Amino acid sequence: MILLTFVFLSINIYSQSATIRGFVYDKATGEPILFTNVYLAGTSYGSSTDINGYFVITGIKPGTYTLKITTIGYDTLQEELNLKAGDIISRKYYLNERSINLQKVEVTAMHSEDTLETKTSVIKLTAKQVTSLPSIGMPDIAQYIQVLPGVIFTGDQGGQLYIRGGSPVQNKMILDGITIYNPFHSIGLFSVIETELIRNADIYTGGFNAEYGDRISSIMDINLRDGNARKFSGMVGLSTFGANVLLEGPIIRNLNNDPNKGTLTFVLSAKNSYLPQSSKVFYKYIEEDGLPFDYQDFYGKITYSMPNGSKIFVNGFNYNDHVKYSNIADFKWKSNGIGSNFFILPEGNLSLLNFRFSYSDYGITLTDPTNLPKESDINGFNLGLNITNYFQKNSQINYGIELYGYKTNFQYYTEALRLISQVENTTEIGVFVKGKIFAKKFIIEPGFRFQYYGSLSEVSPEPRLAIKYNLSDKFRIKLAAGLYSQNLISASDERDVVNLFYGFLSGSDNLPDTYKDKPVNSRLQKAQHIILGFEINPNNYFAINIEPYFKNFSILQNLNRNKIYDDIEQYSDKPDELKKDFIIESGDAEGVDVSVKYEKKSIYIWIAYSFGFIHRDDGYTVYPPHYDRRHNLNFLSTYKWGKLNNNEVSLRWNFGSGFAFTQTAGYYPQATFTNLNNDILSTNDLLGILYGDINNGRLPTYHRLDISYTHKFNISETVTLDAIASISNVYNRKNIFYIDRVTGETVYQLPVMPSISLSMRF
Repeated sequence: MILLTFVFLSINIYSQSATIRGFVYDKATGEPILFTNVYLAGTSYGSSTDINGYFVITGIKPGTYTLKITTIGYDTLQEELNLKAGDIISRKYYLNERSINLQKVEVTAMHSEDTLETKTSVIKLTAKQVTSLPSIGMPDIAQYIQVLPGVIFTGDQGGQLYIRGGSPVQNKMILDGITIYNPFHSIGLFSVIETELIRNADIYTGGFNAEYGDRISSIMDINLRDGNARKFSGMVGLSTFGANVLLEGPIIRNLNNDPNKGTLTFVLSAKNSYLPQSSKVFYKYIEEDGLPFDYQDFYGKITYSMPNGSKIFVNGFNYNDHVKYSNIADFKWKSNGIGSNFFILPEGNLSLLNFRFSYSDYGITLTDPTNLPKESDINGFNLGLNITNYFQKNSQINYGIELYGYKTNFQYYTEALRLISQVENTTEIGVFVKGKIFAKKFIIEPGFRFQYYGSLSEVSPEPRLAIKYNLSDKFRIKLAAGLYSQNLISASDERDVVNLFYGFLSGSDNLPDTYKDKPVNSRLQKAQHIILGFEINPNNYFAINIEPYFKNFSILQNLNRNKIYDDIEQYSDKPDELKKDFIIESGDAEGVDVSVKYEKKSIYIWIAYSFGFIHRDDGYTVYPPHYDRRHNLNFLSTYKWGKLNNNEVSLRWNFGSGFAFTQTAGYYPQATFTNLNNDILSTNDLLGILYGDINNGRLPTYHRLDISYTHKFNISETVTLDAIASISNVYNRKNIFYIDRVTGETVYQLPVMPSISLSMRF
């Protein structure tokens, strides 16, 4: 209420200048056009559109100007404006797709946002970029994220995503304001997100500012587009992996762009894997009984866009995954979510209001040869209000409040057959403020977040800062730093590269009293980031980004797999490390990420290289986590040809040095007793495993080449068909998936896999 009062009682202290604001849309679909240049010709006044197609140009001296809107792939639009002191001009602009031979268009690597945004440790993705990658089955953001600098993926099967030293639970994925606890399916080639619906994805590998909280490593903020506001359309896709369908269109349309009429649109999408069945035909050489990856995804969204550009949408999803490895594990997970988002543009006020509410849940169960339960459930809500005020020279201030909470239910047995169980309710409040100041060649974004954790009765003040110095058009220096905290912890096993069970817990008070002989005063996980960056553009076609980084994970919690006693009075004399459910650790991650992009005419080349070290310290041993990879290199190239660029060939080569793993030291008979009357001589023992020093070994190097060819058929003006033929792991590299500790059998990642897919858009 205080924030709302502040907004609506604000007065325009810049009454001697004028302001232009508005939205830029695609005329054919009604979708906003992102990152478009909007400027007054012959002046320094300008801006670019955001993910909603919204722009603001402030502090304009009274006079007559020519407003121009230019972006790749669309005709340039211009309008004469006569501005008076105190004017706030609001407009909607609709751009036509450029109707010229696409082969003659040169796309450069330079964007106006390079000099208007700090862009430290953030990569922006669109659906077009995702589809440029050689796709296995259907194009998917899970495959594209793997080629980004600083990102490590641990495998095609059961792999997880690790970003600059952070574990998956330290990465937060937000889908249109809804938290998704597990965005990737068990076969690491696919996510739960429909590629065709991606409007924009911001991948923060570190140094994110105060608008994001409750994670200590990275943020993935993905926004999906609204339905087609002009006509009913859709897409149907089939491949050797699965099928997907997308339907969208207007419920209430505004064909004539009537300024007094709004629109109501819908989107429905579904994906389904039939790999367990199709692999018996196409990939029988891999697994005679079929590949065990089965999933179903459903998503829906309804959006009402108001005449002045404000809008409200309601969306929801249901995701399911099931995989069964013979004689190893059978696990299932499911996720549901629903959310609403209000984007409000007050009349006569240079503010934007964004109010959102969401609820999501996630549950996973694992059955393995021990037949002991491993289950985890989490469900939570999020309520948030963000307000942005714009000032002179496009400076702005963004502030807001978030209220969120979740419940965790966790059951897990350790190697010593001791049960770790937790049922916890958690409530958190975050208040933040973030500024954006343009000062000559500097862009300065100071931020501060105040995070309160109700279940722990702890507060965390978190200053953040991002700075960019535009030394010239071809060279920019940037820096980001901040303090971060989170309550949520994971229960994955750090001993093995492959972690099938990925459970969630709240921060616990069942911790040791001391860590390295110092008292433990906080139950939060905490980290500090500092990132330095250099952006270099030798010419209009090259973009080079170099980012040295350091993340200090000062407090971490991990499941105590050495627990052999219950934490009760009877064992009060036993050390904490043998009876507490959780242990305290610390650690760090440091390295450098380098990316090189070349984009000219029909050629696109992307090279990303990461060099890094990750350390963890449990108070007794300093060790690398299993996802510590010293070198990671991705090379991506795409070439288009033909009259309408309807032929495309692309390839991706990935090289990674070996992961750390814990070697097996020996075995022992592990007796289980269901009651005191068991006869030890007749009881069937389990095979207990003695582990060597944690993660003291290294797996062999990983490398893989993927290649694909796409041909686009223009069946009619409104119907196209994409035919994609691809081969994954072209030279059939035997990359290790895991080694069975009992039998010694080596199981490899996916071998050479050809695939064919068809996608029809109408």
